[in-house]
Amino acid sequence: MTTNTTQTAGEKQSSGWQEFWAKEDWWAVWLGLGILIVAYVLYLSGSSISWIAVAPAKWSSLSQLGAQFSKNGIKYLALLGAFLVLFSIVVSFIGQKPKAFIPSFIFLFILSTIIYAAGNWDQANRYNLEPPLVALVVGLIISNVIGLPRWLDAGFRVEFYIKLGIVLLGATLPFTLIIWAGPVAILQASIVSIVTFLVIFFTARKLGLDHRLAAVLGAGGAVCGVSASIAVAGAVRAKKEHPPIAISLVVVWAIALIFALPLISRTIHLPTGVAGAWIGTSEFADAAGLAAAQSYGGLAGAHSGIAGTAEQALASYTLIKVIGRDIWIGIWSFVLALIAVTVWERSETSSKVQVGQIWWRFPKFVIGFLIASVLTTLIVHGHTLPDYNKLVKPTLITPIISLRTWAFTFSFLSIGLTTRFREFAKAGIKPFVAFTAGVVVNVALGYFLSVIVFAHYWSTIVTH
Repeated sequence: MTTNTTQTAGEKQSSGWQEFWAKEDWWAVWLGLGILIVAYVLYLSGSSISWIAVAPAKWSSLSQLGAQFSKNGIKYLALLGAFLVLFSIVVSFIGQKPKAFIPSFIFLFILSTIIYAAGNWDQANRYNLEPPLVALVVGLIISNVIGLPRWLDAGFRVEFYIKLGIVLLGATLPFTLIIWAGPVAILQASIVSIVTFLVIFFTARKLGLDHRLAAVLGAGGAVCGVSASIAVAGAVRAKKEHPPIAISLVVVWAIALIFALPLISRTIHLPTGVAGAWIGTSEFADAAGLAAAQSYGGLAGAHSGIAGTAEQALASYTLIKVIGRDIWIGIWSFVLALIAVTVWERSETSSKVQVGQIWWRFPKFVIGFLIASVLTTLIVHGHTLPDYNKLVKPTLITPIISLRTWAFTFSFLSIGLTTRFREFAKAGIKPFVAFTAGVVVNVALGYFLSVIVFAHYWSTIVTH
């Protein structure tokens, strides 16, 4: 989720073979799969990427934390250097100048390191100081209270970080899990996507809003927020002011639900798998949903009365959101492009609708997620659970989880740093009413499907 529409709009113009190196979706795939392959090669040789995949460990005093950073300082610098090299290559290929990105990312990395460390304080769970929520709150305070120069936005590439994190998440989820629960996720997500879109669209039309704005709002609420809004805006030839309106509303409600959904879930003691599914069907953006799911998953344990594990919350959320809802970007874009050309633009019926638009709009990082999941399944195939936990997980999976957490933290922090509440006033009351109607239906229907209809599937979901 990001408020920067320019970068995405520019990337959409690439076509043909150029798409494979000119779009951040594909770069998230290449980097994510590359990390997995390198990790596996080192694993086979008896080594690991754990040296560079450094992360703060649990600590109870500042002296302990200081000792950690003193001991691992070189590793953190090496990790920063690796990120800078890889990400600079990416931004240069997708049309951004590395010299603008590098200083911004260094600032982002330093702040993310502090937040990551805060999340590993041994009292963090007690105060609900999960890194995603801390990152979001810190980012919002800096952006809206302190303020940052606009040039720093160059490094706050929310969607790229979240897409990379999702590909790495696939590397920690066996494909057998997707085969087992995928159909349920797709069915549940499809019901919510269709109903939410129709509610927002027809409410907006009833309030007198333009067809195109209604479509952009509907896609933002029905699929995955910012990406869907931008994709559909291009498909229906929306006015340039339409995507920012939808993005503003997506950001407002996504942030609100980050806190509301885990709080309600905790109050009624939902299992982590069920709560993750509800969040997946109710949230409007990948980064915000992952923040909520990860936050709730961190509360699991006998002392809290919440059944399940943190990985169950992430697994069910990902299956619903990434596998189930995000695939609707291409479908809605193509369907609405057809309607726009044949119905809304009767004077331009000579325009041809490209069937390939479904492919161009399809979120390519989903492909990376699936491939990573398949590769991990093949790698761990034949291992017993004890062997997996003793041999495979510490040297292969855990370092990837660390890098995944870094990517997610970059994304969550970037959301806050690029969210400026004063810009939301431009949206107006009618779009807000239409979108809020979709929010009410989305959350209620998501609860009904996750907690009542498919509760058995999500409460018993396994992650190994």
